[in-house]
Amino acid sequence: MARGRGRRSAGAAAPEPAAAGPAPGDYPIDTGVATLERDPYSDTGWILQVNGVPSSHVDLADPGRLDFEYMRWMAALLRARFPADARLRALHLGGGACSMARWVHSAYPEARQVVVELDGRLAGLVREWFDLPRAPLLRLRVGEAGEVLGSLTESTRDVIIRDVFAGDRTPAGLTGEATATDADRVLAPGGIYVVNSGNAPDLAEFRREAAVLGAVFEHVAAIADPAMFKGRRRGNVVIAASQSPILPEVALPELGRELLGGGVPATYWDDARVRGFAR
Repeated sequence: MARGRGRRSAGAAAPEPAAAGPAPGDYPIDTGVATLERDPYSDTGWILQVNGVPSSHVDLADPGRLDFEYMRWMAALLRARFPADARLRALHLGGGACSMARWVHSAYPEARQVVVELDGRLAGLVREWFDLPRAPLLRLRVGEAGEVLGSLTESTRDVIIRDVFAGDRTPAGLTGEATATDADRVLAPGGIYVVNSGNAPDLAEFRREAAVLGAVFEHVAAIADPAMFKGRRRGNVVIAASQSPILPEVALPELGRELLGGGVPATYWDDARVRGFAR
């Protein structure tokens, strides 16, 4: 599932990585080729593609800018759930260019984050290219997302964000009950598991994973644009799951207003609607 805009540049050279910062071109990585392009609409923006699939967007001047709509929806959800002074412990399953990790650091400066990235070469390039917070604020861990999640200590994270794709699909091993159960075990009380679910118009993946998460967690919710929920296109659905209510009732109006902004207005489905759809 293409996760954002951007086109692969034709015939781009493969420059050597430089500590001075990013340079456009194709770079060999452990899992294929990473293509780094300048954002044509921003002097400080960069688009990362992995094997021809748009993966991430980074604005070096503004870590709070999220170019991919589904990431903006995740950010809106986290802002509605956690106060600005929260000392979050966040785990990112899937790294890319660390766009969400950079956003979390800008919104929650005291957060402690770990980003799990399967491709060690890509993780190294991203650390060279972009202005990432240093440990202990942000650590990059090379490994398979499910294995790392399964190895973590119980009740040690407040937020787990899963954004893992192989091509246009999330590996099936990360969408089943075992991974959901591990996420529940690793989350502290009041924690939340947020996943990016790539879907065809039939929404089969959303329906299946909503059922899985609903069986493990007491509360689920989802965010997508209306056309996506109506099965009119391919795209992304953000699913959230927790053992506590996803959001307090008083936060829903403000979240609704925020989701209506941006280039792609979105809709919030509460627990009852997600479970009804999953059935």
